[in-house]
Amino acid sequence: MNITIAVCDDSAADRDWLSGQVHRWAAERGHTVRLAEYPSAESFLFAYAEDKTVQVLLLDIEMGQMDGVTMARTLRRDNDGVQIVFITGYSDYIADGYEVEALHYLMKPVDAAKLFAVLDRAAEKLRRNEKFLTLELSGETVRLPVYQIRCAEVQGNYVTVHARADYTVKMTLSELETRLDDNFFRLGRSALVNLGCVARVTRTAVTLTDGSTLPLPRGAYERINRAIINRG
Repeated sequence: MNITIAVCDDSAADRDWLSGQVHRWAAERGHTVRLAEYPSAESFLFAYAEDKTVQVLLLDIEMGQMDGVTMARTLRRDNDGVQIVFITGYSDYIADGYEVEALHYLMKPVDAAKLFAVLDRAAEKLRRNEKFLTLELSGETVRLPVYQIRCAEVQGNYVTVHARADYTVKMTLSELETRLDDNFFRLGRSALVNLGCVARVTRTAVTLTDGSTLPLPRGAYERINRAIINRG
């Protein structure tokens, strides 16, 4: 797997150590890594404006003018796919990590085995997110990353796919289901939901992370909860 990784840390010694461990991890796992190092949040954002291919970001929190959490918020306004791993000497920032959907926190001094485990998780998430759905719309073709799809709903002979925008296409829900991945759960005849976007499940409804809700068919409560647990 080809992975683009960035290390952003104002300590040269920490950057060097992390970069060395990333290369060791990639060699052991058989990945090809393109690695870039940045000594500040500002230098990362300057480079990111020109090249937005970063997939995994190892990000120090305590840095100069702009701290890592502030930088992560800025990055998230433009990119919800990059896997952010916070590197910190303090545990006070964990709540901020939820806000920017950080993959994990690693405490300094970083343990190599824990770093490798987090990089394994990041690579697996990237592998899942590589799948695209191609939609033929009126006058255009849209190539939509599957992970961005929150849910899909049937409307007559059409299906509306809800992602960053809504796309309505003429197809059956069963046809759409075959073109997605195992992160999606079938809500009866009317909808598919991305398990990664589920915030809450009751006996009668599924609430998504954007606040929208979908009715839960009778008898589906145990099945969807089991699917979420098995997904990990």
